[in-house]
Amino acid sequence: MAETMQGLHRSARCAEIGKESIGREVTLMGWVQKSRNKGGIIFVDLRDRSGIMQLIFENGSIDEEGFEKAAKLRSEFVIAAVGTVEARSGAVNPNLLTGEIEIRVRQLRILSESETPPFPIEENSKTKEELRLKHRYLDLRRPDLQRNLMMRSLVTSLTRNFLTEEEGFLEIETPMLTKSTPEGARDYLVPSRVHPGTFYALPQSPQIFKQLLMCSGYDRYFQIARCFRDEDLRADRQPEFTQIDMEMSFVDVDDVIDVNERLLAELFREVRGIEVPLPIQRMTWKEAMDRFGSDKPDIRFGMELQNVTDAVKGCGFAVFKNAIEQGSSVRGINAKGLGAMPRKKIDKLVDFAKDFGAKGLAYAAMAEDGSVKSSFAKFMTQEEMDALIGAMSGEPGDLLLFAADCDKVVFDVLGNLRLELARQQELLDKEEYRFVWITEFPLLEWSEEENRYTAMHHPFTMPMEEDLELLDTDPGKVRAKAYDIVLNGVELGGGSVRIHQNHVQEKMFEVLGFTKEEAYEQFGFLLHAFQYGVPPHAGLAYGLDRLVMLMAGEDSIRDVIAFPKIKDASDLMAEAPNVVSSQQLEELEIVLASDKE
Repeated sequence: MAETMQGLHRSARCAEIGKESIGREVTLMGWVQKSRNKGGIIFVDLRDRSGIMQLIFENGSIDEEGFEKAAKLRSEFVIAAVGTVEARSGAVNPNLLTGEIEIRVRQLRILSESETPPFPIEENSKTKEELRLKHRYLDLRRPDLQRNLMMRSLVTSLTRNFLTEEEGFLEIETPMLTKSTPEGARDYLVPSRVHPGTFYALPQSPQIFKQLLMCSGYDRYFQIARCFRDEDLRADRQPEFTQIDMEMSFVDVDDVIDVNERLLAELFREVRGIEVPLPIQRMTWKEAMDRFGSDKPDIRFGMELQNVTDAVKGCGFAVFKNAIEQGSSVRGINAKGLGAMPRKKIDKLVDFAKDFGAKGLAYAAMAEDGSVKSSFAKFMTQEEMDALIGAMSGEPGDLLLFAADCDKVVFDVLGNLRLELARQQELLDKEEYRFVWITEFPLLEWSEEENRYTAMHHPFTMPMEEDLELLDTDPGKVRAKAYDIVLNGVELGGGSVRIHQNHVQEKMFEVLGFTKEEAYEQFGFLLHAFQYGVPPHAGLAYGLDRLVMLMAGEDSIRDVIAFPKIKDASDLMAEAPNVVSSQQLEELEIVLASDKE
């Protein structure tokens, strides 16, 4: 039967006690990890968020009633134990922080009993994720998840201290219930009972409000902000997520990058003991796409894209020839040392490429003896083939892979193919951290679906000054004063210099297809504020979940979020979303379509 604490006070967590405490009496509380009854002596591993401590119950050091209670202990019982710290009587356990000591218990209280858990509470659990998320309160007891969440707490604490104490930022909260605006992902909508038929939107980001704070003279703002997007999930996405959000006045690109490089260096030094070399490498969007086929390139390994359009111009291979005649390009990657890859594996790479829009994948496998097996060599002269291999820096033992299509498809295919080959060859070292800033993004991208330009980031991003005149003549060529920080192929965060001049903002809305009236209808409170003196300003937001995921060496942000959703945006533990009562719907004046039938 469970007991109360009856005046006991925990004196330390399990792993906060070391050899220096030998001889001292302590009171520990936590969960039973496991129990081993050896007859006259019982060993119990006690677990809390700090780690594990071995407890010893032995006749003579604890009364008979206490020893009988110790014999009943099972996994996940919650107990309080009072005893003396001793050097281990048995073998030292080098895998535990407390492996040189143990507690000889003289008093035991069972604070709570436990049923047998549906899965073992252990690191690197092999239990299916669905079962673990259904019982997330148990899953969160696992030491690896607890370390992740403690790391997350440390990251937010260090960020707050750095920005407020060292850089003069103010932490200011912005509204969670706001107005739905176009552009970007779908909003989560919240119906208003007081204003029937109207809806709030949960914020996708604090973007407009943080710009208003700059208009209001707060100079440097930041917030650990909860954000919401109703979009399809991936390993690094959730419907609700957390941003380290910031905005600064009277700054340009270099100022924002400087603050954030020093913040990243501080976080990695204090949390992981890793020195981030500064300044961080910068790369334009165009260079990133040309070299890596991605605007979030993983630069831990080579296998860069090569543009061989000129080398195969006029060749006899129709796939290359036709693509070039249609204004497309031919590009390839050189998978060094993979020339002996079996045909079946190459065929799987072809199928992989098709998943990203390729009609096929041309290849040339170069044997160590200099011979070449190729899917297209018979359509090329020897001179044409030699020129192509030379353009790819091909050597005996290499595997050359080619895509021919519009740049968007070629980049998508080869960018993902190089990552897949890196995974297969185990080239992705989680302990290597390679940062890169991507700059000079296109300001706009053409939407075939909407038959208009859309903002690549958002409508408030400042064009490069030297490209302003192109807004009237060739909007697709305008570059943005935008920047993303990328780590190991993952976009950690992004930001931009904002438009602070009314005539530029109005021109931007015009290019996006908004009339002046539509722009003011959607963003009126921001545009009105801009009429009263707005400073030049810029900002950036990190995905806190992604940052901690990479720091912790995890593959999914679900492993660094306390209560995550699964891929269909549902919560298996809380069973959300769920139906609500008819009374609640009536109060909101909402009728479900299914109820109309």
